[in-house]
Amino acid sequence: MALELKQQMKLSQKLVMTPQLRQAIKLLQLNRLELSDALQAEMEQNPALEEDFEYQELHENPISLSTTTESGQNGAESPVTSELSVASDTLPDTNWEDYANTFDSNFSFSRETPAADAPSQFDFISEKPGLLAHVRWQLAHSDLDAGEKEIAMFIAGNLNRYGFLEIELDEILTQTGCDRDEAEYVLEVIQDMDPSGIGARDVSESLVLQLERLGMGDSLAAEIVRHHLDHLQTRNYKIMARALGCRKPEIMRAVDFITSELTPYPGLAYNQEAVNYVVPDVYVRKIDGEFVIYLNEDDLPKLKLSSVYLELLRDEQVKDKGANAYIKDKVRNAEWFIKSIYQRQRTIYRTMESILHFQRDFFERGAKYLRPLILRDVAEDIGMHESTISRVTSNKYVDCPQGIFELKYFFSTALSRGHGEDVAAESIRERLRVMIQEEDPYKPLSDNALSKMLAERDIQVARRTVAKYREQLKILPVKHRRKPRR
Repeated sequence: MALELKQQMKLSQKLVMTPQLRQAIKLLQLNRLELSDALQAEMEQNPALEEDFEYQELHENPISLSTTTESGQNGAESPVTSELSVASDTLPDTNWEDYANTFDSNFSFSRETPAADAPSQFDFISEKPGLLAHVRWQLAHSDLDAGEKEIAMFIAGNLNRYGFLEIELDEILTQTGCDRDEAEYVLEVIQDMDPSGIGARDVSESLVLQLERLGMGDSLAAEIVRHHLDHLQTRNYKIMARALGCRKPEIMRAVDFITSELTPYPGLAYNQEAVNYVVPDVYVRKIDGEFVIYLNEDDLPKLKLSSVYLELLRDEQVKDKGANAYIKDKVRNAEWFIKSIYQRQRTIYRTMESILHFQRDFFERGAKYLRPLILRDVAEDIGMHESTISRVTSNKYVDCPQGIFELKYFFSTALSRGHGEDVAAESIRERLRVMIQEEDPYKPLSDNALSKMLAERDIQVARRTVAKYREQLKILPVKHRRKPRR
């Protein structure tokens, strides 16, 4: 069969994502903090974008956005400019006389007495020392020789975030080439360091080390953490009292000391995990009996097209074709970016407005009145696709009278009731939380009892479903919640 080349026409349909569409989708998915970074980055890259410091906020627009047009000399309108509105922060005038150059080449801190409230040099350290750095600092001031310090550094490097040793003693011998007595001695040195309980292999050993540091190595509390830690977790005082030959009040006092004075994970005090703070994207406030929606635009720059670039395009001062094409491209990209920002804010506002419409009982009365809601309901309400609603509600939060919630919180599956309308799963979790919070601590409610109580309220939920919801709420089982009578 011979191979040949020939031309043919084929008609097909395919989805083409333009750069502008990709930009709009990317901006739509950003949360409040990421949007601020994106605006700053775009202004740095595109000289046709600039911040408008003369913009006056329009109070009559609940979205706090405006669309303005500029007329050219020939009467044609320039590209539409959509701007974000925030209150402009005015900085006070700087008095440069306060910064006189009084440098003295013979100055020395050794001859100066710092003020009582003067900051220490340690206040300017940008990174908080972690557990490993703290242990290494103590090893640097220890009496170990060079070989023992090398073993100690290897052990310190194998401590996890809880302060526990993750490897066995035999592996230390293999990796460092030392003998068992030397490894045990170095490990004891580390276990004598701060924080108390560090270098243990498990929770029981860590608690014993802390008690020994307090001079309570032979106390009743030490016997409990050595041999009855499982009974301590379930608070089974009767078995502990029978095994240790003590009275129940003595066991309870020892347990109270363990739970209040000791920590099962000593290394967490030096944990360096960053705390991610939630910044709400939308505010919902109730004013004169009506809910009002505000977009959080604090500290967001107000964007506009560069007047210099627009003037160059109007007057046709740029004769070079390459430079003229460059200016037109930057102005076009800036215009699309501003339009995408405006569309993003408008979509978030409309989505929050729809959620408020469906979940008004929640905003009025609390989480127990949360209704079942899916993405399709909101999408059909505002005339958008479900994928758009999914992007809008991802990693975005609303500050309302009930607290701060992620927008996805308001979308919950429905569970049927015997009579009446369906109830949201989140509403059932809230009911369980309240029921457990109001239970008798000496006779806590079991999962089966909670299921029956919900059935009395016309909510049919199986015991296993109750257990799943309880675990999602991070509530302990009944045996761990039971409080013994004194």
